[in-house]
Amino acid sequence: MLLLLILAKIIIPFFILLNMLPLLIWLERKGAAYIQDRRGPNRASLFGVIRLGGLIHAITDVIKLVNKEDITPSNANKFFYYLAPFIAMSVACVTFAVLPFADSIRWNGAWITFQAADLNAGILYVLSISSIGIFGIMLGAWSSNSKYTLLGGLRSSAQMISYEIVMSMAIISVLMMAGSLELSKVVENQGSIPLQVSLLDHFPYLHLQGWNFIRQPIACLFFIVAMFAEANRLPFDLPEGESELVAGYHTEYSSLKFALFFMAEYVNMTIASGVLATLFFGGWQIPFMSSAYIRENASMILTLVLAVLAITHVLGGAVLLKKGIKNIRIRKWGNGWDYEPAVIGTAALGLGLLLSALLYFLYPISLTENGGLILQVVLQALTFLAKILFFCWVFIWVRWTLPRFRYDQLMNLGWKKMLPISLLNILVTGVCLLAI
Repeated sequence: MLLLLILAKIIIPFFILLNMLPLLIWLERKGAAYIQDRRGPNRASLFGVIRLGGLIHAITDVIKLVNKEDITPSNANKFFYYLAPFIAMSVACVTFAVLPFADSIRWNGAWITFQAADLNAGILYVLSISSIGIFGIMLGAWSSNSKYTLLGGLRSSAQMISYEIVMSMAIISVLMMAGSLELSKVVENQGSIPLQVSLLDHFPYLHLQGWNFIRQPIACLFFIVAMFAEANRLPFDLPEGESELVAGYHTEYSSLKFALFFMAEYVNMTIASGVLATLFFGGWQIPFMSSAYIRENASMILTLVLAVLAITHVLGGAVLLKKGIKNIRIRKWGNGWDYEPAVIGTAALGLGLLLSALLYFLYPISLTENGGLILQVVLQALTFLAKILFFCWVFIWVRWTLPRFRYDQLMNLGWKKMLPISLLNILVTGVCLLAI
């Protein structure tokens, strides 16, 4: 059992990470559509009926990229040309290894930590590995033997190096407060209560405890800005710059090699969201529910979770089913979504009734000690995943809201404004810690 748990904490997060890619691509397209007041992808379907609001387009994208012609420029450095996309994707994936997605538990006398690699200098691993990712972009840009790709690679290297310094400065203030380089210790230091205020007897000022986005607002803001620059997302997508550089560093890539660069962008976005949640928003911490509280009240919490899921599915399924029946009555068959609510609504309503029946026959639910531990891990992992998805949506929201910066504006913001303020923030943090 212990071996299975160890394998699960390595394989399951990686599996979830890869399977989030089609969801994020769909969310990007639908988010852009709603922000721009249009429908977005809604045509691809299974059997002409099941469209899932456009999710089937993710499957068609894979088929399209696999069958596209794989072109290699005649004057390209083929070794580095082929190597670059694999560097970009592999570096993006392995960064997730040190992010804790649940609190450690004691199982059959052994402590189990929920990180693929529990390093005592985990944040240094994140910074060092993420800095290697720039080589994938630079090699891809240089080896393509194209002026447009080379300009994109140069702008990418300048951008990522500049904002890695700002990002590091923002992280230092968080590490000073946690007193450790371990990401699990950073999460534990924040606690489950987002904000606690106390008046110190020996220091006539308020003492803040809680999540770091409240204790370190400047560092949090600068980290978010640097995170956009590191992930090459708007308003800092200068390495791509379609209106200026055709498509930037990956102009000469096609088929699966382009898909790897494309996927790496979304993996980087997911990893950046996970690091942001870990450092500033409590990581796996559930607001006002500590690990001990979950274990002590596991039966009650599981009952409430099942009840909420049952009610949500019944109400949501009933609404969708009603809409689907209305569409069928008026014979509105112009779009697959017109009658798809009946199918989805029926499935959701059935699942809600099944959960209700399960809750009825199992009530009162009584969990063993090991059952409480499993519930704790599942709820904390789902909370961490929910925070990641929220910040991924922030990435998408910003992309389709703000325009692209000019290159000189980007450099001035990083070197002349954010870096000096970051250094000042570290100084103020150190003075406050010494005074306390």
